[in-house]
Amino acid sequence: MQVSNEELANKSGNFAGPNGQHQSGNGQPQARQPHSQSTMSLDRSDQVWTWSADEHLAGFAVWREMIWEICSYRELLGQLVLRDIRIRYKQAIMGFAWALLMPLLIVAAGCLVKIALAHASGDNVDLPRVAGMSIKALGWAFFAGSIGFAANSLASNMSLVTKVYFPRELFPFSAVITQLIDTCVGGGFLLILLGFFARISISVHWLWAVPVMLLLIAITAAAALLLSCANVFFRDVKYIVQIVLTFGIFFTPVFYEPELFGPHGSFIMMLNPLAPILEAFRLAIVEQHNLLLPVVAESHDGVQFATWHIGFLVYSAVISVGGFLWAWRYFHKMEFLFAEYV
Repeated sequence: MQVSNEELANKSGNFAGPNGQHQSGNGQPQARQPHSQSTMSLDRSDQVWTWSADEHLAGFAVWREMIWEICSYRELLGQLVLRDIRIRYKQAIMGFAWALLMPLLIVAAGCLVKIALAHASGDNVDLPRVAGMSIKALGWAFFAGSIGFAANSLASNMSLVTKVYFPRELFPFSAVITQLIDTCVGGGFLLILLGFFARISISVHWLWAVPVMLLLIAITAAAALLLSCANVFFRDVKYIVQIVLTFGIFFTPVFYEPELFGPHGSFIMMLNPLAPILEAFRLAIVEQHNLLLPVVAESHDGVQFATWHIGFLVYSAVISVGGFLWAWRYFHKMEFLFAEYV
């Protein structure tokens, strides 16, 4: 049973009327009232605008409104997620096995790279490095899959965007949540394989995976909000996204470790906000390393340098959380223009 756009429209309960007004189920115009308003007055003596003392509270009112709307429309968000899952897997030969296909393809490609490099250098295939590459490939698959679906989520649902009022960020959020479900399925299967072939056991350091995963979700949601918003105004954004996702994996330490580039190259690679997050997954799950402790490597010149430091993760946390908050606020500001461009 599929959830149609009409059923999703009934879930929201408010319909857009003429002149930007919102109509309730009985067809009566209903203006969208902000939770708080700031007032201003004009000083006629010198023609200078002066704001009331409550103006500094306007920012908090906007955030309260944004959070309240998401909570109010959580059932609609669930319906969108269910719809996306059914669209992906209904009448599919492989069914939920598609959730395993993308991570497995990335892992297989990485294994070929590892085997080729091992034969070229005359070394044996290092199973822990293959396992670490597999964990990072799963994180990249989540990021790439979420962005790929979220970038076109608004334009592909124009019938809902133009007729029904609800928080438009539900579309990119539903794409991220749907991909998260796929990643959880693929992650459970991957951990079983790693435990069987690479002999990786459960460790207390696996607890680091929880905050690191939250950071990955935050930075993915931030990119999803910005790109889905940009795709409404510039329709070639979705093509640019596909190009970036295709080649972006080579600029992100998925198939390799940053230490291969030496002291300066390693530091430059870790400036990619995804790099510390993926490396944190590898160190915590495969290497079973305490992320609070640094990891030091030695270059061919005998120079020791830190390939991991907790500061890298703090750097990614600032960009992930700060970027998500800024992207969400900007998306909320621009969502009232979507109906004019979709």
